[in-house]
Amino acid sequence: MAITRIVRVLNWLLLAAGLLLVFAVVWYVWLPTPKTSGELSAPVSKDVRIVRDARGVPHITAATIADSLFAQGFATAQDRLWQMDMLRRVAAGELSEVAGKAALESDIKSRKLRMRAIAEAWTQRMPAKDRAWVAAYARGVNHYIETNRGKWGPEFRMMSYEPRPWTMVDSMLCALQMNRTLSGNYEQDLLKRRMLAAGKNQEKVDYLFPVRSGDEPMPGSNAWAISGAHTVSGKPLLANDPHLEWSLPSTWYMVHLQAPGLNVAGSTLPGVPAVVIGHNDKIAWGITSLQFDNMDLYEEKIDLRSGQYIYKGQTLNAHRETEWIAVKGERPVQLLNLITVHGPLMTSDAGTNFSLRWSAMSAQDAAFPMVDLNQAGNWDEFRGALKRFPGPNINMIYADTAGNIGWQVVGRLPRRNGFTGNVPLDGASGAQEWDGMIPFDELPSYYNPPGGMVVSANQNSFPANYAGTVSGFFASTHRARAITAFLKSKPKWTAEEMLTVQRDVYSSFLALVSRQAVQAVERSKDPNPAAAEGVRILKAWNGQVTTEQAAPFVATLLYQHLRQAMAEKAAPNLATEYKPFVAPAAVERLLRERPAGWFEDYDRMLANELADAVEEARRIQGRNSQKWQYGRMNEVKLVHPVMSLIPWAGSYFNVGTIPMHGTGTSIKATTPRLGPSMRFVADLSNWDSSLMNLTIGESGHILSWHYKDQWQAYLNGTSYPLEFGKVQDKGTLTLRP
Repeated sequence: MAITRIVRVLNWLLLAAGLLLVFAVVWYVWLPTPKTSGELSAPVSKDVRIVRDARGVPHITAATIADSLFAQGFATAQDRLWQMDMLRRVAAGELSEVAGKAALESDIKSRKLRMRAIAEAWTQRMPAKDRAWVAAYARGVNHYIETNRGKWGPEFRMMSYEPRPWTMVDSMLCALQMNRTLSGNYEQDLLKRRMLAAGKNQEKVDYLFPVRSGDEPMPGSNAWAISGAHTVSGKPLLANDPHLEWSLPSTWYMVHLQAPGLNVAGSTLPGVPAVVIGHNDKIAWGITSLQFDNMDLYEEKIDLRSGQYIYKGQTLNAHRETEWIAVKGERPVQLLNLITVHGPLMTSDAGTNFSLRWSAMSAQDAAFPMVDLNQAGNWDEFRGALKRFPGPNINMIYADTAGNIGWQVVGRLPRRNGFTGNVPLDGASGAQEWDGMIPFDELPSYYNPPGGMVVSANQNSFPANYAGTVSGFFASTHRARAITAFLKSKPKWTAEEMLTVQRDVYSSFLALVSRQAVQAVERSKDPNPAAAEGVRILKAWNGQVTTEQAAPFVATLLYQHLRQAMAEKAAPNLATEYKPFVAPAAVERLLRERPAGWFEDYDRMLANELADAVEEARRIQGRNSQKWQYGRMNEVKLVHPVMSLIPWAGSYFNVGTIPMHGTGTSIKATTPRLGPSMRFVADLSNWDSSLMNLTIGESGHILSWHYKDQWQAYLNGTSYPLEFGKVQDKGTLTLRP
């Protein structure tokens, strides 16, 4: 009887625990999912309809542009409020306040960059019309926050805080964070400085770090447009797949805005009004990172105690800013910023202090022209909007229904006279100062070029005879050449067929490296069994970087060993540290030209490096090469930063681990760190044939049907219609005045 009673009590306890779990799921997780049908009152001028399609994308119809942007802010907050809050906190250096001391290093870096001060100055100097658009969006976000108290999402509950009201400055912080992502890599300037100091070999170091082309894959993109001469419809096609670091929720948020004078659809940045990549009823556009260097470090002769420093023979006082960083569960941390004529002191190295100049730090010509861009109807209006664009520095690819295509370089690009800025500069002399920014009309621009196509894949977009100094961390030309060759491989294309280009994983670079190594072993008759094994694996490889093959695995390891060998020649003591920054273009140039002063016998070097690569492959994946797979070294896992911490159930909210096709030098440039963040194809003959899909899904809510409903299509390289004229109504929410 006692056992029976114990079992009965345990059953009741389990039932109670189950009911509590159900209640917790409903209260903490299910209730925050957005209301997508019915009516809500809102401070709008007239009724606003928000129609959700089959993938949860909001299609907004309003009587005014301001109301449409209000509704965009409201709908985005419905789906992505916690992500928006994280973005503004990361940008402003305010993450430690809710995440604790683990985020302190990130906050200090953002505070040193003075991100909030930049966003505030940007907002204050913005033209009145632009301010009105940003303010309308902020009101929409705040209406959601105010009318959904306690139902903002489980992340807020798990982290025990509430979102503060949204401001225009917050939107500019989110935009500025993308600017920061796509800006210059000042840390690499320091690395190159150390390498030069260690190796004492300027020529070799410069060879490894070409300033005009060839850097290692960084956040970037592919975009192209082809004229009607190359399409089945006789109208242009435009494609874009921005490559950014993996993110969960997705980096992008899709929306369709309709109001008098505005009809635009595409991808937006959570927290920022208007469409960033997409099309209206006349034009389409895509974006790639320009990767022109817009950051320079200056070596300052400064006394940190007094803040006095030398500039052009005079002693100046650095501007001092003291901030307190709130840290959850800890005492606030004090941060002192010293700001010179070049910018804030950003870092130090071996006792030397460096300030950072960044083009985004200037609030001159502050503007937010995205609504103007969304309304543009032709090339001139498109360029007119972009002329006011404050950054980031990007390539804009263009097509219109009249049959035109184009390419415009955009942003705030520093004019450097007589120096490149790819190593820290002398801050005291004043001899290496920027001469303002390059005027918009002097930036590269291509309109209806011969051949009927424009292709941007982060390669240097400046012509060889460009008059000014060109310095950047441009990608190698491998992806751009591959896209161009692919587009020329058949006479006519459809929108659906553009996806075959976007998902292509052929690497001409790794194919070249492999071919050179195979030929070197055969010529040198190297008896090393490991080298012979490498030849057997690579000789028949077709250059396709797919997960199940051994050849791309060996080829990638060989590439890494070649970088190590080159770095050792330039700076022997620092080779391992700098190997990751040796450019693919530098490796290719070395193999093709085989210059003197590097290796006495290139064939012997290649044979040895191939043997070492095979030995490393054995250490990583075992001695049986029949079981080697590239996918095991190119795995992607998207982890939800908060919900993944839930015991037992947390892994459900993640995506992966997934072996991925592609490499940094294939069109689909996929690595464990970054990959295509969205895919877009615009059909200028029929907008409803256009395609767009995100990586994961539209919603950031973990129990939403749209949390990760796009992942499988993304993984397979398929897509969905970007609904425009015809919209599947899966729920309509009306905002009433």
